Amino acid sequence: MTTHPLTPHFGIEIGSLDLARLKDAGAAEVLRLIEAHGVVIVRGQQLTLQQFDAFSRKLGPLAMHGYPHCAAPGHPEVLIQSNILQDGQPIGYPDATRQWQSIGAHLKTPHRTTISYAVEVPVQDGVTRGDTTFADTRAAYDALEPALRQQLDAMRAAHVDSTRIRKRFTPYFPDSGLTQIFKRGVEHAMARRHPRTRRKCLYVNPLTTTQISGMNPQDSAALLAQLFQHLAQPAFTYRHRWQAGDMVMWDNCAVQFRTEADYALPLRRLIYRAVIRSTPD
Repeated sequence: MTTHPLTPHFGIEIGSLDLARLKDAGAAEVLRLIEAHGVVIVRGQQLTLQQFDAFSRKLGPLAMHGYPHCAAPGHPEVLIQSNILQDGQPIGYPDATRQWQSIGAHLKTPHRTTISYAVEVPVQDGVTRGDTTFADTRAAYDALEPALRQQLDAMRAAHVDSTRIRKRFTPYFPDSGLTQIFKRGVEHAMARRHPRTRRKCLYVNPLTTTQISGMNPQDSAALLAQLFQHLAQPAFTYRHRWQAGDMVMWDNCAVQFRTEADYALPLRRLIYRAVIRSTPD
């Protein structure tokens, strides 16, 4: 596999790779690259929904998402992200995830990897819309002042599912026994050590992190706001301008992401997304 870096800190693009024909050994190498570099991009793919599902499963067991009405037909683990309407109804989940987030942070064992494949990309006046920006939580942690790093090393923060505000206490993953988690949230180390690379990551995000454990609400909110701003600095980020046929894969501990909501119909966006479950860490 030939690769080139996306930024000095993280992310690579793999060239000349047909993911539909990738064998198990090649998939294992892709997974290794994701964990080493945080984000891996492969352009120019021409995958059917079935091929996307099959490739994703080569990277690991798929997690169920929380939006069954937005699942791909015949592929319940694949989430359709789209603003396209059919008979007046959205064919997928239309939210462009405008807030920084880490998928699965509200779970006791967060998910391992996210895989997104662009089928249709909105373009207006020759400019692509719906860019996704990624932030390297490892570089962000390393760049903190030493005293703050030492402080965070001993601290934990609570996370809740982002849908809790809209559907309080709903167990979206009934087979995982999460009813109580939706009520009180889960705690993770703020300087979470990556379960496989063992690098420390700044593990807080605006979508799910609600409170620093043991800290009064005012001080907690102030420190979290400082850390959220720190994470979003250009020095730690890469902005991806999508093209149809892009496969973008990222590590959910090492990377956070957000997507620009700068498009609307008749500009169409269609993304397939799958998430790889993690083993307990």
